[in-house]
Amino acid sequence: MVDQDAGDWPARPDPILALNQLGTFDWDLDTGLMHMDATAFEVFDILPEEYDGRPEALASRVPTGEGQRLDAIVAQALKNGSENYGTYFRIRRRDGTILWTHTQGYIRRDESGRPRRIIGVVRDATQELSDTRVRMLRDAETRRLTSVVEGATAALSYARTVDDVIEVLGNNEGLAQLGAASLVMGLVEGGRIHLVAEGQQGAFVPGTRYTRIDEPYPMSEVVRTLTPLFIESREDFAAGYPILWPHISHLQVTSAVYLPLIAQARPIGALGLLYRDKIGFTAEDRNLLVALGSGIAQNLARAMLYEQDKDLAQGLQQAMLPRSIPAVPGVDIAVRYRSAKLGRDIGGDWYDLIPLPGGLIGAVIGDVQGHDTHAASVMGQLRIVLRAYASEGHTPSTVMARASVFLHELDTDRFATCLYAQVDLTTGVVQFVRAGHIDPLVRRIDATCFRVPVEGGLPLGLSAEFGRIEYPVTTIELDPGYTLLLCTDGLVEEPGADLDDGMQRLTRQIWAGPLDLDDLADRLCEAVEDRDGADDVALLLLRRRLSEAPRSGGRLKEHVAPNDPEALVGARHMIRAAVRAWGAGERADEIELVADEMITNALMHTDGAAVVTLRVLSGADRRLRVEVEDSSSALPHRREAGDDGVSGRGLLLVDRLADVWGVEPRGRGKCVWCEFIVPARD
Repeated sequence: MVDQDAGDWPARPDPILALNQLGTFDWDLDTGLMHMDATAFEVFDILPEEYDGRPEALASRVPTGEGQRLDAIVAQALKNGSENYGTYFRIRRRDGTILWTHTQGYIRRDESGRPRRIIGVVRDATQELSDTRVRMLRDAETRRLTSVVEGATAALSYARTVDDVIEVLGNNEGLAQLGAASLVMGLVEGGRIHLVAEGQQGAFVPGTRYTRIDEPYPMSEVVRTLTPLFIESREDFAAGYPILWPHISHLQVTSAVYLPLIAQARPIGALGLLYRDKIGFTAEDRNLLVALGSGIAQNLARAMLYEQDKDLAQGLQQAMLPRSIPAVPGVDIAVRYRSAKLGRDIGGDWYDLIPLPGGLIGAVIGDVQGHDTHAASVMGQLRIVLRAYASEGHTPSTVMARASVFLHELDTDRFATCLYAQVDLTTGVVQFVRAGHIDPLVRRIDATCFRVPVEGGLPLGLSAEFGRIEYPVTTIELDPGYTLLLCTDGLVEEPGADLDDGMQRLTRQIWAGPLDLDDLADRLCEAVEDRDGADDVALLLLRRRLSEAPRSGGRLKEHVAPNDPEALVGARHMIRAAVRAWGAGERADEIELVADEMITNALMHTDGAAVVTLRVLSGADRRLRVEVEDSSSALPHRREAGDDGVSGRGLLLVDRLADVWGVEPRGRGKCVWCEFIVPARD
């Protein structure tokens, strides 16, 4: 090649080179423009008017894989200071035939060593290459394809779902390495083939989303015969599949392979690879592609089984959770369940809302140990018994204790954490019982949020096993407009982080979250989506409505059966909670003492149950009224205490401590009542 001055661009073509069918090019690396002579245009089978001076315009003639390899060779030569490079590569002519080409480039650098220009030649090398050389190149190509197939198989091993498999196979880089221009895949469903991957844009053939196995399509054929199909030329494709070919001929397909996807001796689908620069398949090509199809089938079968298991697990989980949350007057409610585990790994998280007599509702959040279907089944049983115990009218502590005994006696080694809140919608009094669960949170009207420290007991099952089934009650007043948040630890915990830090983070998220209850629930669950190692999440939000807040104070009613110590303890908890929540101030202890004496008298001196009612009365003075009803018509009378000083003090305490008291007949029984003047509240 005649040397050219670095400033002389483009290089003048050498007639001798043209006579030897050597095309020349001159590539200005600063501008990116590459000048080619007439012979070079002939080698690439491209017209001068089709070429804009940039190497990218040759992409239609140079297959993608060859272009990437050629670019890598040039880049390496520029980087390592080489003065020249040379390589063989393939081009695709207008008629689709593939020819071998050779290029030799000479790199011109400036005084600093920076490459500025490449002057070179290009020629048709098809005839030059002997059978030995072609075989060597084919061996190298076979090794490259083997590596690609192994890489694809390794990548597929991480695919969990069918979509993951399609994504791995449809990756443009992976297709280019396989030499394919497009990919199609169908799954066998009910005697039909469902097209789930349709290749490049414009490759979809109308009416082929679902096709019968007996229709004259390549995928149908390989599913019927369980035999790979190699279509080696455009002519073979057009002749063999005249219905399909007119719809895809514009894709410039030169050959194709369709592979049956067989798992456990049955076809589960078919895969098609379409080529634009390949004619014919060697024995090595066929073996590698068949091996690829086998690997894809095994991973696809695993992914399909995985999705079936996931659907089964999610269906079981949803069946165990409440189908719907009842509308409760006076409150807004939002619930969410988010499964972070995949496949059969489902959790025992649950929520529930239980309408109770007397204007009460029970809110439950819990988590059974483990992440499997057994945990989900135990959760379902626990949810049912908790609902049953609460609906029977038991106190919160009794509900939790009985649930613990039930789980302990169940044929399982699992335990569960749980938080039960009994809410009086009239007064806003909330009684909490906690069994190893995280504390609830409350959001005020101004969006500030605080954690409610609830005194707790052992998790359900463990407390019964160790004989410690007493669950203390913590009481607060939920003001109108305030929101109660109950959740499982999946919303709080983060690997490597402290639980208190998680609670503080959740508190900030609630403070910054939207006011709408459903939007807030969605926002809190979305915050967990990208968290590494996230657990299942169950969430229950309950907000008292401002517009339906009571104006006449509050009212609580409790039934105390005879010979039922638990009911008596529950009534005492209720009285203590109410008088403090309603702002009885310094008189709270007096009211509790008098109410307890009145209930005890009713149980001791009558044969039936006692019904205690607390009410707040508005008027000139704010009063708290205590009523105890029993089934006896005999009126009580005040008497002096006996010598032992134990009995006879009931009505004396009522008379001394209450501001006013009295007795009223009530049908078959009577009602003993008393009133206390308590401080006014804003």
